[in-house]
Amino acid sequence: MKRRDFISQSTKLVAATGLLNFDVLAAKKTRHMLGLQLYSVRDYMKTDPLGTLKKLAEMGYKNVEHANYVNNKFYGYSATEFRKILDDLGLSMPSGHTVFGKDHWDEAKGEFSDAWKKLVEDAAICGQKYVISPWLDLAYRKDFEQLKRFMEVFNKNGELCKASGMKFGYHNHDFEFSLKLSSIKVYDIMLQNTDPNLVAQQLDIGNMYGGGGRAMDLLKQYPGRFELMHVKDEIKSEKEHGGWESSILGVGVIGVKEVIDMGKKMGGTTQFIIEQESYQGIDPLESMRQDLVIMKKWGY
Repeated sequence: MKRRDFISQSTKLVAATGLLNFDVLAAKKTRHMLGLQLYSVRDYMKTDPLGTLKKLAEMGYKNVEHANYVNNKFYGYSATEFRKILDDLGLSMPSGHTVFGKDHWDEAKGEFSDAWKKLVEDAAICGQKYVISPWLDLAYRKDFEQLKRFMEVFNKNGELCKASGMKFGYHNHDFEFSLKLSSIKVYDIMLQNTDPNLVAQQLDIGNMYGGGGRAMDLLKQYPGRFELMHVKDEIKSEKEHGGWESSILGVGVIGVKEVIDMGKKMGGTTQFIIEQESYQGIDPLESMRQDLVIMKKWGY
């Protein structure tokens, strides 16, 4: 090989290696996590939280999201106790649901309640990265300006959580898409008046369906805004969420695989959390096993 050809080939090899290393580093930089919202097995968590968590860990779950913080305890355990339980089972809890309501914010004083500050403290002890409120009080859904002002409180909540190394977030249902204030959808008001650096959105791709929300449209409308996603499928129902109820992944109308792939590609989604609230006669734990198998088949 002539010297100039050798140099040319070597230069190309170095460049290719550099690109390869860059791609590897980029892939490592974005870590996608798969978890389970424990509301999916709520009855079991009421009667036997330890046994239920053990069964989930044995199935292959590595991450869980709580939906029970009552009297400063997670499923009856203090933050320190619950963290030890999770650690012993090889589980992590990156996020959790606790409704942020009127009782948690003193509007006159402009301060958070001691109860909410305690929740944030306990969430940090349990290793949470996100403190998620899964509901918006009816009082804040009546007037555009009032909701807009309350979104400033959301931003302040983000600052409070940030001080403990976490991020505040919100989880949607269906009313955010069916209800409009001053001709603007509630969900649009919320996203347009919260700082994405302080307030994360957990997109529940199933809950919204009965209210007219479509996950693919939202991912395109607000790229990069959905750090967390509740992975859920929906089938027709006579009793839930505007005529729809959740089901085993892949059997409903959502097009789950396409949605979660887009969430990873352009939604900014790093936390994919399985949630199923209805089971069509299948045992909830068996449903969770099937959902996990499907997600792993899809590459998650």
